[in-house]
Amino acid sequence: MPQTNTPQNPAAAAGRRKEVVGEVVSSRMQKTIVVQVVRKKSHGFYGRVVSKAKKFYAHDEKNQAHVGDFVRLEETRPLSKLKRWRLKEVIRKAKLAPEAVATEAAL
Repeated sequence: MPQTNTPQNPAAAAGRRKEVVGEVVSSRMQKTIVVQVVRKKSHGFYGRVVSKAKKFYAHDEKNQAHVGDFVRLEETRPLSKLKRWRLKEVIRKAKLAPEAVATEAAL
């Protein structure tokens, strides 16, 4: 009788979705944010640490992320031409700029 290699947990066989952490650089669109993810890697020959930045478009259903926030994104099915990621959580909210605080106090 031949044995088949069937995993006990089908979710583990499919694998986990990719996650990235980055800073929100734009939140002007409705339900969409642009997140810049910076990856640091040692150069193969020179050994110097090189930074590579890439921007990801992500779906933000509740419009809860704003510019300057650090967020965690989760890979998902294509939602539009550019959106392939979904906002999973806001890790750290951005501090209010001093001029924004002054204008709020004036109101």
